[in-house]
Amino acid sequence: MKIYTKTGDQGKTSLLGGERVPKSHLRIDAYGTVDELNSFVGLLRDQEINQSRSEILKEIQDRLFTIGADLATPAGKDKVKKPDLLPEDIELLEKEMDHMEDELPPLKAFILPGGHQAVSFAHLARTVCRRAERRAVELGFEEEVNSLVIQYLNRLSDYFFVLGRKMAQDLQVEEVTWSPRLKK
Repeated sequence: MKIYTKTGDQGKTSLLGGERVPKSHLRIDAYGTVDELNSFVGLLRDQEINQSRSEILKEIQDRLFTIGADLATPAGKDKVKKPDLLPEDIELLEKEMDHMEDELPPLKAFILPGGHQAVSFAHLARTVCRRAERRAVELGFEEEVNSLVIQYLNRLSDYFFVLGRKMAQDLQVEEVTWSPRLKK
């Protein structure tokens, strides 16, 4: 089977269930951003410092595929088979964050991306995740979006923030903090 179909050459693509929409459709942008995020999670998973977190990062990648399938399915297409996102998926992120935060010093300043390339990758994932969340929320104003998708993406961006802090600690690099310039 060839990877190319030529069906998108006119600027349209198919959603799950067969409906064709422009490639610029908000639904495509939403799940495309989730796909972009998944690539960044793969990059995070490939970092040597995250060997012990490889399993949770793979779980996140699996859930992002689930979210992509959900966002690629228009409302009313209940007969389309797709995996489920569950409240337990969100709880897993919360437990992972709680575990990491138990080992981190209290947050006393805003953290800037940087300090180490691997830490910066976590911040890139966080910002792409926030964009995916914004796209899903925007889509939700026009069409039905599973509320668990929004909750998961919201929690996931928090997870990447905490992960970046934990990675900095594990790498023994100082967190880069914001130093606001105050008016004189």
